[in-house]
Amino acid sequence: MTRYGLLILPATNRVYARSAVDLTRAELEIFGRSALDGRIGELDTEVVGGASYVTFTGDGLTERDFAVLGNLSAGYALFEIVGDLLRPVEWSRLDRYDDDLLTIQKYPGKTNEQFTKLLLNVTLLASDWAGELTSRRFRVLDPLCGRGTTLNQALMYGFDAAGVERDQKDVEAYRAFITTWLKQKRIKHRVLESGPVRRERKVVGRRVRIELAPTREEHKAGRTQLLDVVNADTTRSAEFFRPETVDLIVADAPYGVQHGSRTADQGLSRDPLALLADAAPVWARLLRPGGALGISWNTHVASRDDAAAALADADLSVVDAEPYHALRHRVDQSIMRDVLVARRPA
Repeated sequence: MTRYGLLILPATNRVYARSAVDLTRAELEIFGRSALDGRIGELDTEVVGGASYVTFTGDGLTERDFAVLGNLSAGYALFEIVGDLLRPVEWSRLDRYDDDLLTIQKYPGKTNEQFTKLLLNVTLLASDWAGELTSRRFRVLDPLCGRGTTLNQALMYGFDAAGVERDQKDVEAYRAFITTWLKQKRIKHRVLESGPVRRERKVVGRRVRIELAPTREEHKAGRTQLLDVVNADTTRSAEFFRPETVDLIVADAPYGVQHGSRTADQGLSRDPLALLADAAPVWARLLRPGGALGISWNTHVASRDDAAAALADADLSVVDAEPYHALRHRVDQSIMRDVLVARRPA
């Protein structure tokens, strides 16, 4: 049985860095179960030359398998362990654009990029299409998209990205960022729509839709991605997106510290459960059968059981596998973040 060592990517957030090893072990186990036919085993942690490695065994891993593993959220480099030596393993990533698409934006409340990638990964791996990570063009919706961290990660993977955000300033800030970034990078793109959405002569929201491709050749061949961002309340998402057209829904819920959640009945609230109760049924209808929803939230303001119940009430099946229970981690003194993933039954 071949043994491997995964070098952890350094995290700019020191608090997250302390959790990265444990989170990577859980994420790697989810990868092994969902996309690698259970061929990952004997997970452990080891310090080699002062650097932390997550070690594991794998028998008969192929080039395709290493291409899957290359997308681990905190994976920096992979080595085959041969006695006391580390032999580099060639792997590839889905990344289609420069990494500053993810890192250049800096603003209060921004979700850590490594965690955003982890949340997208574990949600995708719970769907019916986990084995198609490197070949399927998923459609990802973030119904609480803020300034677009999840949207950018979806674009990086080559997926279509859709978002809904109530705060017009956040939507405008993201529109300005992404259009400027695309121009500066000279990435072939076309703005399909930008401005108010009117229905029955009333403005019901604002929308920006952009078609893009990493190269002119791919754009010419029609291999384009679609970015679609709506400025509206998340409970109205079904007014802008058709039922059963989204593969994955990924959201980082307001933590009830700097940011609150809003519902139609209560207005601004520090309770994400009220938001889930109102919005989860709407989100669930947008998912294709076999699709998955992943959400993170602050356990100091809502328990895991209560959040799971809210998703179950929306006819979603919560994934209860052991590694999904190992994704809880500290963000700061007032935030203990956890992850719930649920599927829409096929």
